[in-house]
Amino acid sequence: MSQKKRNPKKIDTSRFLPMDIKDIKSRGWDQLDIIIVTGDAYVDHPGFGATIIGRVLEDAGFKVGIISQPNWEDTKDFTKLGKPRLFFAVTSGNTDSMVSNYTPALKPRPKDMYSPGGKPGLRPSRAVVVYSNRLKQTYPDVPIVIGGIEASLRRFAEFDHWSGKVRQSILADAPADLLVYGMGELQTPEIARRLDSGEDIRNINDIPGTTWKLEVKKWKEAKENDQIPFPYVEMPSYNEVSKDKPTYAKAFKLMYDQQDPVRGIALVQPHPKTTIIQNPPMRQLSQKELDHVYDLPYTRREHPSYKEPVPALETVRFSITTHRGCFGSCSFCAIAQHQGRMITSRSIDSILHEAELLTRMKEFKGNIIGVGGPSANMYAMKCKNWENKGACKDKLCLYPEPCPSMDTSHKENIEMLRQLREMPEVKRVFVSYGVRYDLALQDPEYITELCQYHVSGQLKIAPEHFSKSVTDCMKKPGREVFEKFAKIFKETNKKLNKDQYLVTFLMSGHPACTMDDMIELAEYIKATDRYTEQVQDFIPTPMTAATCMFHTGLDPFTGKTVYVATSRREKNIQRAMMHYRDPKNHGLIFEGLKNADRQDLIGNTWNCLIPRKGKNMFAPKR
Repeated sequence: MSQKKRNPKKIDTSRFLPMDIKDIKSRGWDQLDIIIVTGDAYVDHPGFGATIIGRVLEDAGFKVGIISQPNWEDTKDFTKLGKPRLFFAVTSGNTDSMVSNYTPALKPRPKDMYSPGGKPGLRPSRAVVVYSNRLKQTYPDVPIVIGGIEASLRRFAEFDHWSGKVRQSILADAPADLLVYGMGELQTPEIARRLDSGEDIRNINDIPGTTWKLEVKKWKEAKENDQIPFPYVEMPSYNEVSKDKPTYAKAFKLMYDQQDPVRGIALVQPHPKTTIIQNPPMRQLSQKELDHVYDLPYTRREHPSYKEPVPALETVRFSITTHRGCFGSCSFCAIAQHQGRMITSRSIDSILHEAELLTRMKEFKGNIIGVGGPSANMYAMKCKNWENKGACKDKLCLYPEPCPSMDTSHKENIEMLRQLREMPEVKRVFVSYGVRYDLALQDPEYITELCQYHVSGQLKIAPEHFSKSVTDCMKKPGREVFEKFAKIFKETNKKLNKDQYLVTFLMSGHPACTMDDMIELAEYIKATDRYTEQVQDFIPTPMTAATCMFHTGLDPFTGKTVYVATSRREKNIQRAMMHYRDPKNHGLIFEGLKNADRQDLIGNTWNCLIPRKGKNMFAPKR
């Protein structure tokens, strides 16, 4: 996409949170209460976490400013808004900074979607630690509260793919006072109110959804004197999990079991110089509260100081978030640890109101390009046990098949979509990604509605793999479920006289995935003509079950051994197998097929993956 230059003088900065001293003075303020430091560009849109927290704090009556993508080489940028009266709030942005900066192969990414013009290098690696150190150096007496994806998912000792070792809790590495985990709209204003009332940050240790720390000696005293505010379980220490992989897997299981706001209790993990205490999860927002969050006065634009657009905004500018949470529990995903397994949905009125705001924007062309949440068709779904018991501890909602206790009706979802598309200013409403097809199969009417009104030629779904051993490890539905959905999707479109297709997202290198599994996948996509460019190599990101398996070689829930492709060579071959048509990959594929004793797939017959063009044609380069 070409990057058009923008004239920053055309947009009034008074509608944004302050970014410089002029903005502060123009509001008649002498000092801000809270300053948010973020690794993302400042985009005033509810798809950006720092913006949501800023607007929520503003709505609670606090004076809030944003320092976006500061130069971390010195302290100058960290002083541009002065000293906050209450605290600094620090986040790496919408993604973990290591994921933002590096590919699965540990190479620097050429583009950062959350920076103006997609420019890379505007956020440091391990941004939360780097920013916190600079702030402590600059304002040693100002409290620092860390949050967002990077802090939330690194709150315990965690295997770090980029260093290849188990790192301490981010709260042990960063000079921060408190960590907010989860979504943060309830915890952060509560911290602000209590600091505003004169409380010391060191005494604010009883807010659910926060993690705090104590020196080892003080922890022992608090433990002996029964001064811990919640019932808790002690996890294996950092020293134990960093040295012993089975112990690491045990600690992960303990952590995983307590991430439910109804039944979860506190967790404690000793570190060499400090003890990390995670309070129980914060309750979920009510529908009324979630509606209010999305009704705050977002401009839905980049800050006018930027001369180039921020690419990430273009993917969400005309999308609507309808709900939070995901009960899919895929092994490679950390949403359950951040947003939770229980669904909180906005009201249809709230969603329609946001759609009306979109129609007033001059750039709006009549199309709402995305409607949904982590999984688009979980809107308004609920389990009868959630309110009193929380999500089940010992079984999953969708694996090995949808639980009968789950209300899988798409009735409210269909009604919400119908009302959106009937708005006079709206031409089309697309649900082009994030559909759980195993759920869709529970309600055929939804598939018909989807095909008839809400697919723009292609529907993106994520089977991830077609080998049973791999999909079982992923906790994803197997090939037969995908084939059933694909058949119904095709038949439905034929009845509607529509020419629409499925785009499948696939993954290589996931734990349990062997070379035989990748060959099976390649054979299947060739036989079914489902070749796709939408592929990725598994990335061991913080706090996922798959990352635990990658590091330990163990399934943390069963204790059984799991095969893991850890060498870069094997991972490259696995990924190349999915792109068998690309001649550049033929050398790697030849090596993989030879090692698996599958030379029958080398040749010129219909079932072969690569051609045989001469002796040593595909001898791999070392």
